[in-house]
Amino acid sequence: MNSKKNTIIIVPADVPECQQNSYKEHYKKITRASGKLMLFACDQKIEHLNRDFFGQGIDLEDNDPEHLFKIASQGDIGAFATHLGLIARYGNCYKNINYIVKLNGKTDLVKTKQYDPLSRQLWTIEQVVAFKKNSGLSICGVGYTLYPGSEFESTMLQEVAQIVYDAHQHGLVTIIWVYPRGKAVEDETSPEIIAGAAGLAASLGADFVKLNMPHETQSLSTIHALKIAVQAAGRTKVIMAGGSAQDPQQFLQELYEQINSAGTAGNATGRNIHQRSLKNAIAMTKAISALVFSNCSVDEAINLIR
Repeated sequence: MNSKKNTIIIVPADVPECQQNSYKEHYKKITRASGKLMLFACDQKIEHLNRDFFGQGIDLEDNDPEHLFKIASQGDIGAFATHLGLIARYGNCYKNINYIVKLNGKTDLVKTKQYDPLSRQLWTIEQVVAFKKNSGLSICGVGYTLYPGSEFESTMLQEVAQIVYDAHQHGLVTIIWVYPRGKAVEDETSPEIIAGAAGLAASLGADFVKLNMPHETQSLSTIHALKIAVQAAGRTKVIMAGGSAQDPQQFLQELYEQINSAGTAGNATGRNIHQRSLKNAIAMTKAISALVFSNCSVDEAINLIR
């Protein structure tokens, strides 16, 4: 495995001069100065309640929230994203983790056919900054899920625009989950919609955008469609959602193609990691990070699991 050279960090113009070193430090921590991000994304405790953590095919360890922190602490990741409440409950025992604080969330009990999605901000940037100072934890950035296409998109757009600006004012990195959704959205993963989601995140000034994979069409393969989305995102780096659990080799092969053929900047994976036993979850983080942070093959990554 050959590590790639350090990437020059382009500091956004809304980061004040007094916070630019802090921004660079946070960015380097979570990307290991590679420009790529391996995000262990675990906001599903709110988003999906308990179905992602207990049931058929899920290791029994996963029902305990501390399982997530053990993986993040002992595994090979860039950053761990979850809600502030969980970090407050467990963070003092896991100070070696780089945290991304997820600022909003909603359950999926209310379906789109009943009510267009609306996910409001739960914590403020000021609270995150105070929490970072008081706890001494490595809080490197914040995240927010946006649902363009919802009849409530204007509310969420206003919230996330202020979050990105305020976070940058304090030298924090920003990640937006952008999921086009609502009764007005006929095809949530069309190439046009996914590319639009990427450009939307760029217009909001996000550092990273988490997207779902576009589907293929008669004229575009999934990788070509994703490449268009990466271009549409400009200087906002695209990371891909991991989705539901699947065969490790298939998952790693798809991730390899996303990075090396489409030009994405990493991934945001939850279920494909935490639904395994601690030992196997740690191994999976190492395999994923080998693809994201190092120039390795899928076979080399699979060997880290075996």
